Amino acid sequence: MVSLDDAVLARLEKGGSRYEILVDPDLVDNWKEDRESVELGELLAIEEVWSDARAGERPTGEALEKAFGTTDILSCAMIILEKGGIQLTTAQRKQMVAAKKLQIINEIASTATDPKTKMPHPRTRIENALEEIRFSIDPFKSVESQVAEAVSVLRPVIPLQFITVRLAFKVQGNDYGGVSQMLRDSIEKEEWTSDGNWVCIVSVPGGMKNDIIDKVASRASDVEVRELA
Repeated sequence: MVSLDDAVLARLEKGGSRYEILVDPDLVDNWKEDRESVELGELLAIEEVWSDARAGERPTGEALEKAFGTTDILSCAMIILEKGGIQLTTAQRKQMVAAKKLQIINEIASTATDPKTKMPHPRTRIENALEEIRFSIDPFKSVESQVAEAVSVLRPVIPLQFITVRLAFKVQGNDYGGVSQMLRDSIEKEEWTSDGNWVCIVSVPGGMKNDIIDKVASRASDVEVRELA
């Protein structure tokens, strides 16, 4: 549970009155992306609804009943989060925007390639392009939705192609454990050769090709890799 000092306000104006709760800014972000990932009680700094949290003023039970149809704090908090807004400090907003921006850049860099070179775009190129087009990042919108928006406005600035590449790896048998565990979710086919080596074919987003090759090389003493047509 977040401390009161680090909590931010979620506020809803309803029926001419103001209702506020104190919440964890990081967990609010997670909750908005996947409500089942965060328990509402953990998101609140304190289980209380306020008419003015800074002044310590609370609405009456009658006012809560009239505004929300219930006096249950968690039910009221749910409505405030769904229909209200988050009141971040300047520093908090900057921190959350920076973190979300990094996630968006990493997602594009790991999935998109340059159609001409078939290689991933450097993260700095994507970041500079986002700055050039003045792409506005919402700290509370999901990464997935903002990646889609970013890609649509980035395409006139830098060429982006989303492809899947197939890579064949061959490693020595004693390196099987670490490599296979790392690649497990991407493996299409695997087999052991007569000389005790392990061979597999994986499918990965084009932007991840170099990272995957580097990671396998870091875990295997000897590796052969080739890109399949």
